[in-house]
Amino acid sequence: MSTPATATATVEVACDPATAFDVFTADIGRWWKRGTRYWNEPDKAQELRFEPQVGGRLVEVNDLDSGEGFEIGRVLVWEPGQRLVFTWRQGDWDASATTDVEVRFESVEGGTRVTVEHGGWDRVPSAGTGVAEGYGHGWAELLGFYAEKAGAR
Repeated sequence: MSTPATATATVEVACDPATAFDVFTADIGRWWKRGTRYWNEPDKAQELRFEPQVGGRLVEVNDLDSGEGFEIGRVLVWEPGQRLVFTWRQGDWDASATTDVEVRFESVEGGTRVTVEHGGWDRVPSAGTGVAEGYGHGWAELLGFYAEKAGAR
């Protein structure tokens, strides 16, 4: 079975790349809306949280004090104001199946273009035809939530 290589979504926000990166990472717990379908454990999860360094986790946090919860992935690249790359897995995937998400922050007139590319679907045995397209729509909606916090253009 063949799956498309990447899911892609883009948004422009009215802030500089360093601020756009900070809102995406440090404020992910504020813009990743609760009550949406984008949660692995919606009954337990309180927020999402990045540990801000290479090797840090992206966690769907169940306990706000300890930071423990469902580990979605690990940070592979942490370049504030420029680029973020992390692994990604869903709760219903095999624990060893991960994909990669790259987020780029590009200065444009009046702000920053934020582009998400999510690939590696060939490493997820349960991923079927159309998975990248579906994730592309999901990332577009999530970037809309993000833009509400970062300042849509």
